[in-house]
Amino acid sequence: MTAFVLEAVGLSREFGGFYAVNDVSIGIEQGRIHALIGPNGAGKTTVFNLLTKFLAPTAGRIVYKGQDITRLRPAAVACLGLVRSFQISAVFPHLSVRDNVRLGLQRALGTSFHFWRRGRSLDRLNDRAESLIASVGLQAFMGETAGQLPYGHRRALELATTLALDPEVLLLDEPTSGLGREDIGRITELIRGLAGERTILMVEHNLSVVAALSHRITVMARGRVLVEGSYAEVSANLEVRAAYMGSTNA
Repeated sequence: MTAFVLEAVGLSREFGGFYAVNDVSIGIEQGRIHALIGPNGAGKTTVFNLLTKFLAPTAGRIVYKGQDITRLRPAAVACLGLVRSFQISAVFPHLSVRDNVRLGLQRALGTSFHFWRRGRSLDRLNDRAESLIASVGLQAFMGETAGQLPYGHRRALELATTLALDPEVLLLDEPTSGLGREDIGRITELIRGLAGERTILMVEHNLSVVAALSHRITVMARGRVLVEGSYAEVSANLEVRAAYMGSTNA
């Protein structure tokens, strides 16, 4: 049997009698890029919120590296190395690019919430921060205020701040959402560069990005897993075509 680094078993979430996620089981292999796709309302983001403990499941369990994390709080899960991004860019707009990343790096110092500490106390983080910023192609914007960056650059900065937490498993929620073609290409290559070093689970609507990056794909519809396989397998599946296009015609 394949050993999964992250696994959901029989995961469900009910909201007032409506099941947004219903008996979902999914396993993510170490060092792979796994895409979670489906039409709007399929339950993809709810699964993300359950896996990262922003929501508590109605039923089922979540196992990370052999440990049941179903009842853990979000901060505890993040400390274990399971870290997510969000659909909307989440950076500190009035801080510089460097300072955004340095804040992410503070966790290693045990000063994550000590905003009153002197700025010079973070200088030891500069080399690592600058390395992460360079890795996402933003070295020319090191001192720029984050809120003044173009949207695509802010998404790249968000990826750098997420990497600053040194995740083992990275969950990316719509990483190319709202981006133009050039920025999509940049973010796609950044994600590709992470493959192998980290395990990635991503929700993504852009099927070209999914095809280019994913080792394995899980398709959801109406809160359930519809099918799982390679891009070639899922794109040829008649149920997948019906879920996306309302028709099983070729």
